[in-house]
Amino acid sequence: MRQSTIIRGIAALAALGVATWGGTVTYLEHFDHAGAPKLPAGSLTLHDPVSMAAFSAFQEVRCDYCHTKGADLPFYFKLPLANQIMSHDLTEGQLHFNFAPIIADFQQGKPPTIEQLSRIEEVISQNRMPPKVYLTMHPHAYLDEKQRNDILTWVREQRARYYASADVTPAFRGEVVQPIPEVASVDWKKAALGRTLYFDKHLSGDGTLNCASCHGLNKGGVDNLVTSTGIHGQKGPINAPSVYDATFNMAQFWDGRAKDLAGQAAGPVTNPKEMGAHNWDEAAAHVRDEPGMAEQFSAVYGPDSTISKDTVTDAIAEYEKTLITPDSRFDQYLKGASGAITAQEKRGYERFKEIGCSGCHSGVAMGGDAYEVMGLEGPYFADRHTALTAADDGRIGVTKNPNDEHRFKVPNLRNVALTGPWFHDGSAKTLEDAVRMMAKYQTPDHDISDQDVNDITAFLKTLTGKYQGVPLDQVPEQPELKPAGQAAN
Repeated sequence: MRQSTIIRGIAALAALGVATWGGTVTYLEHFDHAGAPKLPAGSLTLHDPVSMAAFSAFQEVRCDYCHTKGADLPFYFKLPLANQIMSHDLTEGQLHFNFAPIIADFQQGKPPTIEQLSRIEEVISQNRMPPKVYLTMHPHAYLDEKQRNDILTWVREQRARYYASADVTPAFRGEVVQPIPEVASVDWKKAALGRTLYFDKHLSGDGTLNCASCHGLNKGGVDNLVTSTGIHGQKGPINAPSVYDATFNMAQFWDGRAKDLAGQAAGPVTNPKEMGAHNWDEAAAHVRDEPGMAEQFSAVYGPDSTISKDTVTDAIAEYEKTLITPDSRFDQYLKGASGAITAQEKRGYERFKEIGCSGCHSGVAMGGDAYEVMGLEGPYFADRHTALTAADDGRIGVTKNPNDEHRFKVPNLRNVALTGPWFHDGSAKTLEDAVRMMAKYQTPDHDISDQDVNDITAFLKTLTGKYQGVPLDQVPEQPELKPAGQAAN
């Protein structure tokens, strides 16, 4: 009798629990749908079936809960224990990805950035979102196969419509990587002057250094040092990024503090640990004193122009626009030459995407168009076992936003086989090390196989391109500048 009473009591409690859970889930489904992002009446998305299908899937999931600031969260967020757990999830969600611009793009009928599309493709392909814990209270948010396909179809359609290179084969128009264009839009007279200045040591404080000292065009656009050597043999704090294909970057320097190439060119000249000129007036005066330099500037900028920080950096920036490296073997593959890369290299590319590397390294330059936290998925700095320095701060030094601590501009991977040692601190000594460490600290796939490392490394070596028709590993120290249409074949 007593045992049956206990059993009935347990059953009653279980039934009550199920009823409570069911009622809560029903309430949350209504709450989720009522508060989901909406499209304004005039949105172009309403007339685009592919975009509408993806938007509807995002509405159902409510990505905005964890990936935007200020979302109206469910009631249980305010409960003591749940609040502690969800506050952490909310912080992590916003650290990983900001969904607010995606909502705005849907509402305005605009395309997301290349990087945003790549990040969405990564997590949907890996079936990482939404999290399983979230689904226990929001089971309606589970993405079925059709919804996932709707999102992935939208990603590829957006790429094909807005970001495909002109010469990519039709099968790859929606691909995460696109071929580098053969030519850039350049003022070639200005670029010729910029080439002279790029190699001009008069810009440095003691006449011993130039731009090429840290960004050697015969060294993949870098100096192949852990950190660069500046005036009087001083060691800089950070690894030199490649100048090749820098024109495709959204900003310059690891922390993005320079908005463009001219801004980047201005920095090292007066940096006391780099080129070491006291100020730009002094550096410009040294250039003015060079025979024939005044005439060269007048021919480009007009007879009333002055040799100054603005004109010098403008010319150098124009020259750097020419430093693009098309026609790698991988570009040839994307253009339709299926035999341009081997079976191993093709496997490496597929694993590069599957593991999640392409979530950050995408587009024409395979990077340079986003910022990411170093150690997003693992304790990079703790494992490094060396003291933090100001060079490790990342973008927080520019934005003062705590979310930007250790966040750096994603380096582009073009010609990456030539640009080691790798990372902002030069801690990866081999390309294989870099691949393994990136998987460990930046992706959920922390311990990839030796086969994956070898295959991805093989793929990365296909990304070495040409500068004006010359294979990059054969470019001389001071290559000639040939205007578009005159580059070597």
